[in-house]
Amino acid sequence: MRIDLVALVVADYDAAIRFFVDALGFELAEDSPSTTNDGRPKRWVVVRPPGGGTGILLAQADGEHQVAAIGQHAGGRVGMFLRVDDFAAQYERMVAAGVEFVSEPRVEPYGSVAIFRDIAGNRWDLLGPA
Repeated sequence: MRIDLVALVVADYDAAIRFFVDALGFELAEDSPSTTNDGRPKRWVVVRPPGGGTGILLAQADGEHQVAAIGQHAGGRVGMFLRVDDFAAQYERMVAAGVEFVSEPRVEPYGSVAIFRDIAGNRWDLLGPA
């Protein structure tokens, strides 16, 4: 058993794909036409970190309630954790790609960490070895 996907509400599919693929270095695993439960067109968009693992379903907001949820995946807390092998290299690459970090890198007992925001405004920890 494993968690295959986690949904993340975004404002725009293409902008979210660019962020996750170009800025974070994820792979676009799927981008297929689909339909909503009531038959309207949408897309099934999945991005995954290189090498697989749990993917993120980029779900474009549909309606006022979902639009209001953009950037509130974890209620303003860090809700996603991206672990990397080379913290310094990934941090520098992400900064160069325009990722907004809201904290400077620091070393904690569990390793190096810096908080960043995704395209929707959700907070993530970038984690790596100390």
